[in-house]
Amino acid sequence: MLQLKKGLRLECLRQPFKQALATASRLGADGVEINGRSQLRPAEMSRTAVRHLAKTLADLNLKICAIHFPTRRGYDVLEDLDRRIDATKAAMTMAYELGTNVVINQIGAVPDDPQCDRWVTMVQALTDLGNHAQKAGAWLVAQTGSEDGETLKGLIDALPPMALGVDFNPGELLINGYSVNDSMKFLGPHVMSFRARDAVRDQGRGLAVQLGRGSIEWAPLLGILEEHEYQGYVTVDRQTDGDPVEECGQSLEFLTNMFE
Repeated sequence: MLQLKKGLRLECLRQPFKQALATASRLGADGVEINGRSQLRPAEMSRTAVRHLAKTLADLNLKICAIHFPTRRGYDVLEDLDRRIDATKAAMTMAYELGTNVVINQIGAVPDDPQCDRWVTMVQALTDLGNHAQKAGAWLVAQTGSEDGETLKGLIDALPPMALGVDFNPGELLINGYSVNDSMKFLGPHVMSFRARDAVRDQGRGLAVQLGRGSIEWAPLLGILEEHEYQGYVTVDRQTDGDPVEECGQSLEFLTNMFE
């Protein structure tokens, strides 16, 4: 049976880092997703800093469910690519030291033509990062939404085994007009992070909504995760103009009720 581990993207609380950690614990999160650029930086995470953060998390009964490491460009763009790869590798190493094996990023739009230069560049870069993952113990995990699940699966199949994981975001897929259930069927075996984000389509336009108030059918998605023995977190990611603490708390409560 799929076991619920509730994650929370810490930036959603819109609070200073230490305050946000305490709030996440109070709201009932089991783990937090931390930004590896704005909240923690690999270059600043000495062994002493890692130990200090680990103690803080333990005192709050929290773990790190993922490191979010956004880059300005995808891995299909040659400009500054070597520096981008090196920075991602450093984030992967830091993630493992902090107790998680998931580093999330938008890898760039997957090219339609597997013969084009962008495809070749992306495959080479992700292969390099996949090889590093085997040594570092943490994997780059691609955010979904820029393309449908079948297209992303085609890229994964072009890479060495276990080179790239998936951060499955049903809300973003729906917003961009893709079939959520079909995408999960293609990507289920590769999901390393699952984002609890809801959405609706209104007059051809996708809109993010409060968790449980959208069009996402959660049961079939969770069923496929269970088939593939998913062990990761279900992470709340709610950007809102309202009270972020209240809405994140309601989302975490929705997850608890859904699994009862």
